[in-house]
Amino acid sequence: MAAPVAIRGQRSLLRQIREALAGGGPAQQRLDMVVRIIALSMVAEVCSIYLRRASGEMELFATEGLDPSAVHVTRMKPGEGLVGEIIRLGRPLNLADAPEHPAFSYRPETGEDPYHAFLGVPLLRGGRVIGVLVVQNRTERTYSEDEVEDIQIVAMVLAEMVASGELISVGELEGVELAPRRPDQLKGSKFADGLAYGVAVLHEPPVASSQLLSDDVVAEEKRLAEALQSLKDQIDRMLEGQHGLVDASYDVLESYRMFAHSSSWNRSLEDAVKNGLTAEAAVERVRSEHRARLGQARDPYMRERLHDLEDLNDRLLRHLSGAGSVARDLPEGAILIARNLGPADLLEYDRTKLAGLLLEEGSSASHAAIVARALDIPCVGRLAGLRDKVSEGDPVIVDAETGEAFLRPRPDVVKAIQARVLVRRQRRAEFAKLKDTPAFTRDGVKVTLLMNAGLDVDLESLADTGAEGIGLFRTEFQFMVSEEMPRFNAQTALYSRVMDAAGDLPVTFRTLDLGGDKVLPYMEAEREENPALGWRAVRMGLDRPALLRLQLRALIAASKGRPLRIMFPLIASVDEFRAARAWVDQEVAWAQRRGRPAPSRLDVGAMIEAPSLIWHLDALLPMTDFVSVGTNDLMQYIFAADRGNPRVADRYDFLSPPMLRAMEAIQRACAETGTPVSVCGEMAGRPLEAFTLVALGFERLSMPPTGVGPVKQMVLSCDREAARRGVSALLKSSAGSVRNEIETLARKLYLAV
Repeated sequence: MAAPVAIRGQRSLLRQIREALAGGGPAQQRLDMVVRIIALSMVAEVCSIYLRRASGEMELFATEGLDPSAVHVTRMKPGEGLVGEIIRLGRPLNLADAPEHPAFSYRPETGEDPYHAFLGVPLLRGGRVIGVLVVQNRTERTYSEDEVEDIQIVAMVLAEMVASGELISVGELEGVELAPRRPDQLKGSKFADGLAYGVAVLHEPPVASSQLLSDDVVAEEKRLAEALQSLKDQIDRMLEGQHGLVDASYDVLESYRMFAHSSSWNRSLEDAVKNGLTAEAAVERVRSEHRARLGQARDPYMRERLHDLEDLNDRLLRHLSGAGSVARDLPEGAILIARNLGPADLLEYDRTKLAGLLLEEGSSASHAAIVARALDIPCVGRLAGLRDKVSEGDPVIVDAETGEAFLRPRPDVVKAIQARVLVRRQRRAEFAKLKDTPAFTRDGVKVTLLMNAGLDVDLESLADTGAEGIGLFRTEFQFMVSEEMPRFNAQTALYSRVMDAAGDLPVTFRTLDLGGDKVLPYMEAEREENPALGWRAVRMGLDRPALLRLQLRALIAASKGRPLRIMFPLIASVDEFRAARAWVDQEVAWAQRRGRPAPSRLDVGAMIEAPSLIWHLDALLPMTDFVSVGTNDLMQYIFAADRGNPRVADRYDFLSPPMLRAMEAIQRACAETGTPVSVCGEMAGRPLEAFTLVALGFERLSMPPTGVGPVKQMVLSCDREAARRGVSALLKSSAGSVRNEIETLARKLYLAV
């Protein structure tokens, strides 16, 4: 029977605070009244409130029991004293003899000499500590669990009162740091080139709690239980492949399920509701505790668990609100802030208002980065601690030229970025003038520039860029952004639209490249120890011939007697290509038997991404009509470095002797056999890397639409023979990378890069 008594006492305390504040009066008077009520209720001889200033110092704003002359005089530097220790820990500090604690800092002006028992809890808002609430007693004793629970609830309510201006005046509120205010600069990685200045919009922010205290504890417990069960059912359905997130990998969903069924997480929520909070307020309280505690962890695994909990809390709030996933109304110049995104997530936003994208995680080869490049949205990723350092509506700069983010930038920084944006516009105008100019080197070598695509929106760029066709159409994007498996008619319609948009220009369709990091919500996925080396791409198609044959049938139907180019991804052996090619022949025969038109010309090729093929090109090339080098996967397999893993993705360089020697071997073998070869990986879209490829003899490059102009400008300024001599001399280098040497060569040749 103790719990109901505690709840009644707690609610009585909160009611007294509300009633006292209702009377109005000066801000300091209200604060003094609050600490007096808390001290009386908790039978404490001291109650004090410290709030964080913009400088990071914690200032004593009110006290009952300490010397009142210390108010607004006593300030604790960041990390100083027991108050600083509470901020560092992000959780309560319960001490029987405070002066004996190593972090104790004696302040004579407070007159706290006689007090031994100490209980301090953080005032948390959005996971950030904005203040500390302290109670003290002379007697050496440890406060009970009920007392700790009571003061935590009070601290949560006080934090909301401070933030709303209900507890202190607006003038005083301006000096309290409720959210980061100072300019900040974060260094990350460039995912999609460009510059943008706009306002921060948090991806799927938590639903705000309109009410903190519940009127009916039993009803609130029922709401929470129903929402938790709904959440668990949804996650179970995701794992069963019946419904779910486009961007969620199996491992992430397993983490969701683990946390959703975690007894400690469920119990923390239930206890908070039992103590008089609404279900939404309970979620926010538990979220803030986790963020404050785990946010200090240096261990990347622990920080990853925090992000899992963040996502889970957001999802639970949406279940409580019944809002589900509602489309956001973006402001003009929106800069989207997220931990990570899937392709469908990004496509749900209005791209006419979306100016930039900042991610806490991800890689340049991630779904979000690929879509951002296709949509020409500047994107910077791997920005550590991003979501804790930015608030909704903050002015933000995305500098995807240097891989940086500027949060709340100074006026001089804004002015500088606006000048650079203007320069970029002028450069784009120059590229536009080159749209119809053929890409010949200065010594007369024709270089064919193609573009990569995978979305309907990409087709709009074909005519604007001056690309000479689509060198890589990623067919899996249609599957990844759909809520269910695209049927034959849907696939055929998309492929027909692509061919219609291209007209007489060539289009190379890559068959489904699924698996690894590309998991479909409606397909059951088997957990693999190393998915990058696992059941993916053509391996999946050969093991599930119905899936592959349906796609091939749709491609043949869409061609309507026109030329058709089909390319198989991740061919690792000659036998795999032979088997895949056989399915193409069978589907063509199937169409002809039914009187349907076969392609007027059929070219079937392979992507060279597995290093095994480099030593078997003599057997493979005679079987193919063309090949294309996927440098992203080839790079990760040559260096055994998962390109989706931030720890190793940038450790190795495209412009390294091993990578360049591999590329040279492929180009030489293709030249000897007369096999057409192109490069469609990330290397092709960067002017310096594209210069190196041209020097190695490659004459067909496929890239994101935004890369066509800069690469064409480079080609027009390039002397291929001089480039060949310079790059060939670097292939025998013992250095890990020859990027600096190639940059020097480019300057000597007056290359436009």
